[in-house]
Amino acid sequence: MALFNGLLAQISDRGTVDPTFLPHVNGLEEALQSARHEDCAASGLSDVRIKAFCDLWIGTEWVVTVISQGVNQSTSGADKVNAILICHLASGRIGQPRCGPFSVIGQTDAMGGREVGGLSNMLACHLDLENPNHRAAVRDFWQVPAVPEPPGLKAVDMFRAVGDGRNKAFWIVHANPAVSIPDAAAVRQAIADCPFVVVTDITARTDTARLADVNLPATAWSEKNGTVTNSVRTISRQRAVLPPPKDVKPDWEIMAEVGRRMGYGAAMDYDSPAGTFGEYAALFGIAGTFGRDFHISGLSELSDAAHNAFEPVRWPVSAHRTGGRFFADGQVFHADGRARMVPVKAKAPAALLTTEAPFRFNTGRLRDQWHIMTRTALSSRLSCHLPEPFVDIHPDDARRVGVKAAEFVVVKNDHGQAILRARITADVQRGDLFAPIDWTGETAPSARVDDLVAPHVDPASGQPASKASTVAAHKFEAGWYGFAVATSQMHLRWD
Repeated sequence: MALFNGLLAQISDRGTVDPTFLPHVNGLEEALQSARHEDCAASGLSDVRIKAFCDLWIGTEWVVTVISQGVNQSTSGADKVNAILICHLASGRIGQPRCGPFSVIGQTDAMGGREVGGLSNMLACHLDLENPNHRAAVRDFWQVPAVPEPPGLKAVDMFRAVGDGRNKAFWIVHANPAVSIPDAAAVRQAIADCPFVVVTDITARTDTARLADVNLPATAWSEKNGTVTNSVRTISRQRAVLPPPKDVKPDWEIMAEVGRRMGYGAAMDYDSPAGTFGEYAALFGIAGTFGRDFHISGLSELSDAAHNAFEPVRWPVSAHRTGGRFFADGQVFHADGRARMVPVKAKAPAALLTTEAPFRFNTGRLRDQWHIMTRTALSSRLSCHLPEPFVDIHPDDARRVGVKAAEFVVVKNDHGQAILRARITADVQRGDLFAPIDWTGETAPSARVDDLVAPHVDPASGQPASKASTVAAHKFEAGWYGFAVATSQMHLRWD
């Protein structure tokens, strides 16, 4: 926020605010006033680098700002995104070719998940849960008595509710929260104590699946049929390339069967992915009447054969429009058609450095692994890149804590601890430690990094601050080291 507030002030001071776009925005003066009171030094960058950044951004005709998890995973992630959006709006670099903010997140089909209402605070088709007209439309379409008015709990709060007994049952689909959610040790305990836990996954060998009362085996990526949506709104048909193992079902079939057994036979009477897609597309015929951007009612009458032959298409797809570029006319999806600039200010992380926890702990992912290694760890070639858990530490900090290269380091705080191999490198700043999240209880039981991540979240998005916990670090005094090599599969016991 400090960097982009400084950029916004420079856009104004250099006279590069786009006058043709100003009629399409509200709140520029308030945003500018806030930005001018920002201290850009809070970014940690030198004045020379800040000026070079502003020169490049303002002096380049076509600018795309890629927003990824380093921005989102913060207690002020929503405001950071706002700071970026404001700069694009003020300079008119939005809705035009080769310009705009571009969100790139860490999950496949994340766009598709939002389209079908896969968040606790939204309805399908980009409809708003808090809007009574939207709730009524979905209620009538599904022919249900009511649609809940209050939003559901977001991830961190959901596990708190499980832990304190408010949630008595839990169905986890293709996720491993016993490892991947902040304060993971508390999450594991909450799942273990929950009266009834169901896990749908491709394997029962995960930290979470081992805690389940019921495991429902589901198809993997190469066994799935359906559609996915990428980050540029293109819906593509995914076709299975492998047959599923015996008794393994796709997600839609598992959920439909559970619904039928609960007594909702007519509502869950699907017999193919085309049926679920057709219903989903038909709802857009209603959603479109509310002026939503996402609209695919033109695909609601696809037959099984047409669904199978589906070619990639960029939404919206309706009787009036297919594809195209949003915001080129300056209109956005508010009642008055104008974008809203929100004044933002840089804030310190929720977890403050102390003498007991003097390091800032940044977590992330590895190049050759997919999140928590459920599948990628099965590939010896991928695991050759970085074969064991590690922590990056600056040479000055390594000397301070008495750690040499390749020695073990204990990283700990009030939430938990991990034992990690030291990589001494100037790729991290002094006072910062970096560790990847990928290893689990299945692959490295003493190196579960999310045990150390504090459950602080952004108040608007609910996104956890996965990159700003505070920790202590010291050398692990090992009694001995061992390294095993085997020519056949080893079956290890940890008890």
